[in-house]
Amino acid sequence: MTVTSATSGQPSRLDGRGLQLIEMTIDSLAEAGFAGTTLAGIAGRAGVSSGLVAHYFKDKNGLLEATFRALAFRHAEAVRMRMLNAETPRERVQAVIDGSLSREEIDARTCTAWLAFWGQALRHPALCRVQRAYQSRMISNLTHALRAFHSREEARKTAAVIAAMIDGAWLRGALSNWAEIDPESLREMLTRVVDDSLARGTVAPQKAPARVRPVNPATGETIAEIPVTTAPEIDRMVEKAKAGQAEWAALSGTERGRVLRRTSDILRDRNDALAEIETRNTGKPVMETKAVDIISGADCLEYYGGVAATVAGQFLDLGAAAFGYTRREPLGICAGIGAWNYPMQIACWKAAPALACGNALIFKPAEQTPMTAIELEAIFREAGLPEGVFQVAQGYGETGRALISHPDIAKVSLTGSVPTGKLVMGEAARGLKPTTLELGGKSPLIVFEDADLDNAVSGAMMANFYSTGQVCSNGTRVFVQRSVLKAFMDKLTARTAKLRIGDPFDPETQIGPLVSATQRDLVMGHIDRAKREGVKLVMGGKRLTGGTYDHGFYVEPTIFQAEDDCAAIVRDEVFGPVMLVLPFDSEDEVIARANATEFGLAAGVFTRDLMRAHGVIAALQAGTCWINDYNVTPIELPFGGYKQSGIGRENGLAAIEHYTRIKSVYVAKGDVDAPY
Repeated sequence: MTVTSATSGQPSRLDGRGLQLIEMTIDSLAEAGFAGTTLAGIAGRAGVSSGLVAHYFKDKNGLLEATFRALAFRHAEAVRMRMLNAETPRERVQAVIDGSLSREEIDARTCTAWLAFWGQALRHPALCRVQRAYQSRMISNLTHALRAFHSREEARKTAAVIAAMIDGAWLRGALSNWAEIDPESLREMLTRVVDDSLARGTVAPQKAPARVRPVNPATGETIAEIPVTTAPEIDRMVEKAKAGQAEWAALSGTERGRVLRRTSDILRDRNDALAEIETRNTGKPVMETKAVDIISGADCLEYYGGVAATVAGQFLDLGAAAFGYTRREPLGICAGIGAWNYPMQIACWKAAPALACGNALIFKPAEQTPMTAIELEAIFREAGLPEGVFQVAQGYGETGRALISHPDIAKVSLTGSVPTGKLVMGEAARGLKPTTLELGGKSPLIVFEDADLDNAVSGAMMANFYSTGQVCSNGTRVFVQRSVLKAFMDKLTARTAKLRIGDPFDPETQIGPLVSATQRDLVMGHIDRAKREGVKLVMGGKRLTGGTYDHGFYVEPTIFQAEDDCAAIVRDEVFGPVMLVLPFDSEDEVIARANATEFGLAAGVFTRDLMRAHGVIAALQAGTCWINDYNVTPIELPFGGYKQSGIGRENGLAAIEHYTRIKSVYVAKGDVDAPY
């Protein structure tokens, strides 16, 4: 493990024994306090001699400084990993808040240790240096992000205020053992304060690029330059959508369905050409994009093309005096915001139900993968969709914000990360706009001892390595019953070793590059952290280099095995080809561990006992589940999650609820019965 010095930034290497002594020191601080922590006490806890402790750390001050540096490093890593996943300056501010108030930072043991150090920092120069480095890093991260909103001087002032609120709120919570306030409420409160502050402040001119420049992930080469859609252009798009939506909504459901089915037919006819565009933009192997990415979008359009004619209200007999009925009406103009992992599929998943119900949709693809949305807009027009009913806005966070905040946008649907979802929902809430959020996950895949192990291994590989692991519903926590763990691992490693990695345009390639250098670095950060935390690396774990790999964003398919759920990789979404295998002993145990996450997008169970399978699925806190398979998403089934994994559902008839509003009508048959 490498622990980076909070004062010098240089790594200091400790072996397993040294790391054990630091953990024993944290335990001692939590139980005995600063004064009660001694070399002899630490040695006793670790079952070693005081001389060995002195060998590693010289004296008590050296041991305490190393421990404080380890805590500061953990905090820095928690923030860094979140910042790598942040796409906008506002998300980077949120990453500091969330990382500083994460579950790892606020457990009773860690809190007590931090309090002990804070109380002694002013008296011990070495601890004071670590404390100053911690504070400086936080303010620097915040200042850099806030420069998108303020001048340099104002950004630093605002950063200092936010840092003070984080430290003050944390200190208050820690002193009360989190009895007065809970961390989730605290994060929400700080988020609202920051949002309100930024809304009232003077926003500096935005520095976002004037063009979107997507790259080929296999080569790193720029493949297009696309102008960013500006706020005035959003206004014009909305006006065009108003006119088009009025014409579109006036058609019968059958007529709207005919256009959607025609669009589906064109996608199928052009599947190979569109799949190659998708491969060039995403890096996904062409064997995947030709089989799934375009076809799944066509399936969605075909399905809702059939549903469109059935979107209707309800008749209600209210007795002799009256009857009633409901009308299911379109919302108007909706906004869709896509993710970069399935660009065409996501665009269709949002467009098809919205259009079937008579709405217009303005869709913003992820800036990394804008290409196939352009093609879809042209295909819709070719299929007979009125002008303005489906439009594509290109750009970064500022474009999305302008779209969401436009007063004539009636609804927002996002596929993205949890931090982005919170920001989108907050922005939409200012206009009381309904949102559908399909967010991230850390889903469990459970393999019981009676499972068909070949099928279970197939499911685990599909749940971790398909699309180079960049699938929100992936079952990245693979729980395997201990009695079959060795047999499962033998089969898994043998098959993983045979995966073909390389040029995504080679029809034999099974694993392509990650979508961007940023995503590659994020995945490698998770891998490196897991190694530092002592998680057993079974295979992989490296960035691929040499030859053409040097220009692409390749990471080896990676398998870790952990004996418990303590490591960060058990909690954090990686979004890359990284599988974590965890042994378990009993059904009750694995259900509790599977549910011990803030996410709830998906889950899978492999067993021959179908009664057990149904019972376990019923107990799992996840919105999309599989029995003896994984990551199969037929369009007829609603898709979505529980908890932090999102709100609402895509696909199936459930999506119709999110793109219509109900009007109730009471019809009297006789005279008004009035007492006046």
